[in-house]
Amino acid sequence: MFNRYKDKTLQSGSANWTRAIPATVICLALLGGSLPVTAQDQPGQTPATQTPDNGKPKQDVPTEAGGPTDSVGPYAIPKKKAEDAPPPPPPLAPKKLEDIPDYSLKVNVPLVNVDVLVTTKDGQFIPGLKQGNFRILEDGVPQQVSHFNVSQAPITAVLLVEFASTNYVFMIQALQASYSFANTLKKDDWIAVAYYDMQPHILVDFTQDKKAVFGALNQLRIPGFMETNLFDALYDTLDRLDRVEGKKYVILVTTGIDTFSKLTLDKITKKIKDTKDVTIFPVSVGFLVRECFETGRCRGYSHGIGIPVGHMDYLQGDNEMRTFAAMTGGRAYFPRFEGELPELFGDISNDIRNQYTISYAPTNSKLDGTYRKLKVQVVGPDGAPLKVKDQKGKDVKIDVVARDGYTAKHTVD
Repeated sequence: MFNRYKDKTLQSGSANWTRAIPATVICLALLGGSLPVTAQDQPGQTPATQTPDNGKPKQDVPTEAGGPTDSVGPYAIPKKKAEDAPPPPPPLAPKKLEDIPDYSLKVNVPLVNVDVLVTTKDGQFIPGLKQGNFRILEDGVPQQVSHFNVSQAPITAVLLVEFASTNYVFMIQALQASYSFANTLKKDDWIAVAYYDMQPHILVDFTQDKKAVFGALNQLRIPGFMETNLFDALYDTLDRLDRVEGKKYVILVTTGIDTFSKLTLDKITKKIKDTKDVTIFPVSVGFLVRECFETGRCRGYSHGIGIPVGHMDYLQGDNEMRTFAAMTGGRAYFPRFEGELPELFGDISNDIRNQYTISYAPTNSKLDGTYRKLKVQVVGPDGAPLKVKDQKGKDVKIDVVARDGYTAKHTVD
């Protein structure tokens, strides 16, 4: 109604927008007569317009309208509904000042990564395990596994070889083992080669060139000192690997005998505990000499300058290598014959390239630098130990290899 009346008023200019009432009708009204009754004037009908005393029609105010009126009619302003309310203004961002740099708050949540190797007693990798098959305990407290993955990535490893002027058999078997490991390398692997006698010597830094690895091993022809400082060489290797990102491995080819290291067993053990993302795979050499001592045929033999070595020394060295491997999640190997080396290093390669990697946020979030003991269990859907059967349907025992623990970060780090 509002728009239509408004248009007619604008078109007529100063003229009134109502129709002109005939004079005869006005006269009849003055004489007391009645106007003809139209359909709009029937009883019960509400006329659209009513004529006030000033002779101008009056329009009823709509119930939903409001606001001021004029001589023509009301300005119909509908009431606002709740859903039509304007949205609230967006929050004002703080004004950036040119002289004040932006700062962000960073919270470090500790995350522990554990590589787990699951094999049969024969060393065969067991594939197809899921996240629910792993249960991890830290200091006896169950932990919630947050990430799970099967790693088959290129490896980053250091081949650390004992090469000293001790025994011809040791040197030959050490080279044979080193060449066997080099044959298992792939084009994307990163390998560094080092040897030790009285001190460690780097032959080639990390490279993906397989020929460079063989060229470095070819330099091991004439030994130098007779001392075999295993602890010093291993400490130096782990110290250098601290600056290398990602997962690393140390392939340690050694007799296990330490003759003249400045470091003690306690210090190298603490260094291994404090080193993260490093797995040690010791490979023993010199079985013929060991067998000679076991049978009692070898007497008066010295390893180094005037240092006698007996059967107990080799047993102690074997125990130390097993300890280093267990602390880092690796395995120690003690081959008896040269023909075992290709299969042995093939197993090491499979162990490195086929591992289950699990991560968790420890419930003990204190950064106190303490050593936390870890235990990884492989369970079935019912929570009982996982049972694996061979092709004949017989139960097969499994080995779960993971690091024994880790050292938490300290607040001063």
